[in-house]
Amino acid sequence: MLHAENEYTYERITEIKDFIKSKCDIDPKVGIICGTGLGSIGELITDAFILDYKNIPYFPISTVEGHKGRLILGYIKTVPVICMQGRFHYYEGYSLSKCVMPVRLMKLLGVTHLIASNAAGGLNQDFKIGDIMLQKDHVNVMGFSGNGPLVGLNDLRFGPRFFSMVNAYDVDLLESAKKIAEELGLKNIKEGVYTCVGGPTYETVAEVRALRSMGIDAAGMSTVHEVTTARHCGMRCFAFSLITNICPIDYSTAVESEIHSNDVIEVAMSKDKDLKLFVERIVQFIGKNDLNSVK
Repeated sequence: MLHAENEYTYERITEIKDFIKSKCDIDPKVGIICGTGLGSIGELITDAFILDYKNIPYFPISTVEGHKGRLILGYIKTVPVICMQGRFHYYEGYSLSKCVMPVRLMKLLGVTHLIASNAAGGLNQDFKIGDIMLQKDHVNVMGFSGNGPLVGLNDLRFGPRFFSMVNAYDVDLLESAKKIAEELGLKNIKEGVYTCVGGPTYETVAEVRALRSMGIDAAGMSTVHEVTTARHCGMRCFAFSLITNICPIDYSTAVESEIHSNDVIEVAMSKDKDLKLFVERIVQFIGKNDLNSVK
């Protein structure tokens, strides 16, 4: 049985691209996706042209608290960028192909590098709330059951049918980010493996234990399918998680460890200054060193 046809064809996304180009003549090279509570990263952008999602043809609407639902084009330290202040999630009722449509849009607009951020729960018990985990890899838990953004017919204009995910998170960008963090004096930098779960519920103790046994350090509800799509499109990717809670592994402390959406946003706001400076420096690095090198 064939899967339902993807409503976001190359032609449909080209229509969206043409609409944006008719409003704004900026040619972005770096794409940024802001996670829950991390939308203030968009404040870095100068000469900003802002479009609400509701005013863009065929665009979904972000329904989650902490996501402003705006597309911003402009510059970060002379580097042309496009920024999503709010992403789309599977648990909102959107298919994964719809969730990743903006990544393909970025590709058609000329983006070569993707920076994705997210709020995540720490599975690694050495992590602390407020840590920034640089993603060195991911485990595509949803993909194990065939639920992925590339399921269905493949359009070679986006990318090949089969491709490697070995270098999902670009090694050069990851190493450069570590150096930048050190130069900035950020003490709470970690490195680890991320996974995306369907949500919107947070994990049970048994689920936390299962994910930990797979070598996963943090869990969220995004990013994996976005990075998968970006790699399909030939983009170089960097991603980081802000650890907003530590997931319980013991039933005796599970109730005390319950997390709520307001807690996530509060932690994100407390790291606002550090994260903006961190992203700004990474964009500068990409603009200076890597903009014309796509792997």
